[in-house]
Amino acid sequence: MSNQDLSHWQPRPAPDHSSLTGRFVRLEALDTARHGDDLWEGLQGPDPALWDYLPYGPFASREPFDAWLKGNAASRDPLFYTVVDLASGRALGVLSYLRITPKDGVVEIGHIAFGKAMQRTPGSTEAVWLLARHAFDDLGYRRLEWKCNAQNARSMRAAERLGFSYEGLFRQHMIVKGQNRDTAWFSIIDGEWPKCREAFERWLSVDNFDGEGRQHQSLEGFRR
Repeated sequence: MSNQDLSHWQPRPAPDHSSLTGRFVRLEALDTARHGDDLWEGLQGPDPALWDYLPYGPFASREPFDAWLKGNAASRDPLFYTVVDLASGRALGVLSYLRITPKDGVVEIGHIAFGKAMQRTPGSTEAVWLLARHAFDDLGYRRLEWKCNAQNARSMRAAERLGFSYEGLFRQHMIVKGQNRDTAWFSIIDGEWPKCREAFERWLSVDNFDGEGRQHQSLEGFRR
């Protein structure tokens, strides 16, 4: 990869807030007025660990929560999306692009906060897939990143399941909520994307789920 001829490389477009729709969820621009009630209910629910490794939250009252949403809605990097469940029409979580670098074709997915109702569902996988597909196939990016606290076992496992390759550990990278954070780095690069894309598509297909919504084959199984 180090000997790639990139003499004709051109900076890529920055992502915007165009809606992205799949089978299970739709990603749309975060809007406090439209999504605030659902997100307050969903993200303040029965998963206190949700906020453990995020640099904000949990929120004791609605006012600071809404202020957090409004700040995110106004931001362009991170660029926040709300995840809307197509079956119910309810907003169940948020996630974002961040560290958006069009000149190098590099972008990260992060700030993921999925409520209990969305966790471990096809929609949670599809939400990441929609951002990954948009970055590689629509915008032509070369590298998609995932970073997390190395103590965050759920995020570490999610990165591996979704097809990101572990690249290493940045020791004493940050101080978050008064605690040291060693940051684990993961990525998918454009040469790996076709295999990952095919696995996502096969996993998300109707044929991979039974009548109760249980998968027949794992996402990792489709990449083998």
